[in-house]
Parts: sequence; structure tokens; C-alpha cells
Amino acid sequence: MKDDFISQVHELLRSELPGEKAHQKLSPPGRKLKADLDAMETIKYSSVLLLLFPIEGTIYTCLTRRNPNMKTHPGQISFPGGRIEEGEHPELTAIREAQEEVGIKPNDVRLLGQLSELYIPVSGYSIFPYVGWMDYRPDFVLNKEEAEELILLPIQQFLVEDKIKHVEMDTVRGRISVPYYPYQGEVIWGATAMILTEFFDVLKSGKLTL
Repeated sequence: MKDDFISQVHELLRSELPGEKAHQKLSPPGRKLKADLDAMETIKYSSVLLLLFPIEGTIYTCLTRRNPNMKTHPGQISFPGGRIEEGEHPELTAIREAQEEVGIKPNDVRLLGQLSELYIPVSGYSIFPYVGWMDYRPDFVLNKEEAEELILLPIQQFLVEDKIKHVEMDTVRGRISVPYYPYQGEVIWGATAMILTEFFDVLKSGKLTL
């Protein structure tokens, strides 16, 4: 089952991706999904890792709650990731940052593919999301300067039912109603939720049974 799942995900990620169509489902109202010409001049690039791994027959991914002292998106729930260094390939950034933030072993990660690039207007970053697989639950070690909490998210729960909710939230554009994924009292919204939505849609398109 594991090998079939890995190969199917790999093939699905090589097919045409839903991109904006999926991102719009969890996009806060009025959010730009692409950078305009002025923003392109100052845009920064980062990579994140959507890491998959099994725990007792269930496939999970890991998220973190960012340290509240971080300059960008403090306290928000996100994937392990960070800024791409000069000359560094985006997929290597995703794995390197995951190692630094949550302590995974890079040599044990099998990259399965890439999701659609996503622009974040509030911070001026464009994100390259990568999907990886590990055969076991990592022995996570949090870098508390960047991530203060680890959240393990069971993928199956978000494929069998519609979990999208809405909540009033204070943002840089004022108080607005934003779509989010609820999980164990957490509010997963913004770029993280948009990336998750595309991944869920990719899995559903292949009618994968996990």
C-alpha cells in the first residue's frame, strides 16, 4: 500500500495542478494570488516542505506554530520552510529548513514533487511548496527560536469530509471573515491552508484511498 501511494502521489504531482482554483477556496477575501509588476521587483522567494509519514496506518503531515517573536507571520501555523539562499535550489531549501526547524533527517526524505507556487502579499514572499515522504514518524526536535509547537495533521480526515469553516479575524486589512481548517482547536488559514487545499484536491483527483 505504501509503495502504491507514493508512486500515485508522484504521478499526480507531475500532472496539471489545480493551482489558483484550489487556492481560492481558502483565500482570504480580496487577496491577490499573483504579484503585480511593482511587487515583482522586490519579491522574495521561499520554500516549504509538506512532509508525509505514517503513524499506525494513518498518513500525517507536520505543521508548526511559528515563534511569536518572528518578524513575519508570528504565531501562525505554517509548514517548515524558509527563504531560499542565493544559488540554492528551492527543493534543497525546503529540506534544509525542515531539518533546521523540526529536526528531520534529510537523507531519509524522498521528494515526490512540487505544488503550485503561491504569492503572499503581506510579506512579499512567493512560496515553492514541495511534497516529501518519510517511511517513519520523524524524531522531531523543534528549534524553539522558529517553531514553538508541533502539530501533526492526519491527511485522511480532510479528504472524507468538508472541513472548511469561517472565522472573524483581525488582519493587516482590518477585521474580515477568513476561511480556515479547524483542527484540535487550531485555526489553519492563509497560505498554509491554501497549500493544503491544493494538495487535498490533487489526492481527490486521483481518488486515492489512504
